[in-house]
Amino acid sequence: MGFALRDHTADIAVEATGDSITDVFASVADGLAAASCDDIPAATGERFSLSVTAENREALLFDYLDELIYLRDVRAELPVDHHVEHIDRSDADGSTDTSTAEWSLTATARGVPLTEIDAREVKAVTYSEMQLEFIDEHWNAYVVFDV
Repeated sequence: MGFALRDHTADIAVEATGDSITDVFASVADGLAAASCDDIPAATGERFSLSVTAENREALLFDYLDELIYLRDVRAELPVDHHVEHIDRSDADGSTDTSTAEWSLTATARGVPLTEIDAREVKAVTYSEMQLEFIDEHWNAYVVFDV
């Protein structure tokens, strides 16, 4: 399983698959890193943790990728080597009403200083054509990024 970069008019897309939802989220994030940089140094950068919450699975994927882009900008590091540790759906207010459910994610990544790489700017993640679905025993995702 893994990811592939796809041309998309003036943007770039990542198509990813995984055996689990955590695998496909991490693969899309690895695709975001690959869209940002051709050669990622193996031995530099420290691992950091992050967590994200959202109202549904697709919003969680969007918000996770958006947070990685934000962290790249504020930390001046390209997040790479993504590991999504946990994705969970919980009822936000304790009721049985699934419309109040909240999705959460915990993950880690390694931050490679931007001064050590030749990075291209990926401006934003988009909802344009976003797909996240379970098909034939695998999770599949397709995400377009604004470059």
